[in-house]
Amino acid sequence: MCDDEIHQSQQLDQNLTHDPRLSRRGFGLAAAALAGYATTAEAQAAAVVVETDVSVKTPDGVADAVLFTPPGKGPYPGVLIWTDIGGLRPVFRDMGRRLAAAGYVVLVPNPFYRSQKAPVIEGPLNFGDPAVRQRLFAMRGAMTNEGIDKDATAYVGFLDAQAKVNRKAKIGVQGYCMGGPLTLRTGAASARIGAGATFHGGTLVTKTADSPHLLAPKLHGEYLVCEADNDDKSDPAAKDTVRAAFAAAKVPLKLEVYEGAMHGWCVPGAAVYNAAAAEKAWSELLALYKRALG
Repeated sequence: MCDDEIHQSQQLDQNLTHDPRLSRRGFGLAAAALAGYATTAEAQAAAVVVETDVSVKTPDGVADAVLFTPPGKGPYPGVLIWTDIGGLRPVFRDMGRRLAAAGYVVLVPNPFYRSQKAPVIEGPLNFGDPAVRQRLFAMRGAMTNEGIDKDATAYVGFLDAQAKVNRKAKIGVQGYCMGGPLTLRTGAASARIGAGATFHGGTLVTKTADSPHLLAPKLHGEYLVCEADNDDKSDPAAKDTVRAAFAAAKVPLKLEVYEGAMHGWCVPGAAVYNAAAAEKAWSELLALYKRALG
């Protein structure tokens, strides 16, 4: 799943960018139209979310990240978002803002902070360019399991330190593409995680001893796995392996293959973005968080 061929078919449009001429509210409303918000009310709620660029201390350095906080006193459950291989960029800021508008304090870190600050790619993210692919895969390759586990613990701790985060509620984690395995690693690294979701998650099953699906016994709470049709076709047995691992670990799981949806379909601006399927997946995510996080 999520192989080089599939990545090449995914060209992401970064038109969702910050315009310094817009007020924060004006930017939120302008981005709403591009981000495909379901309703005008949802877009208006997103426009008043507080967005703050932050630095998170980790055992390996300082990660640049962005924190989204709903208005009001709270407290709210916390959520960590792992990006796809394109890293922290405007479209994931939009996603964090939208989730915060639904009543969550959201942290979106730059997963490649050890290599450079975000954005790691300037301009449109084009996997058709071999140089772009080589650079991104090299940065991903430099991320070790040990490093990811340490980062996950640091990010969860950062969320818990926020005044508006409800520390009596569990924390959620979600990931896209390469963020899928990172979501499972986060759930295994921290007992604070009460819900996890992966969207067109890359390589949840491998033949190595550190395959992400083998982390199921260490997970807590409830999980959602939304697979792309072409990912499933590239490895039809993977979904059954994931289901079996979660069942054996007695971890609640909903796994669905989105028929006709291509790898990357949940990320607005992607050439394969599928609005209807993306909205369905988003609804499933919110339902999961409502059940598991409150």
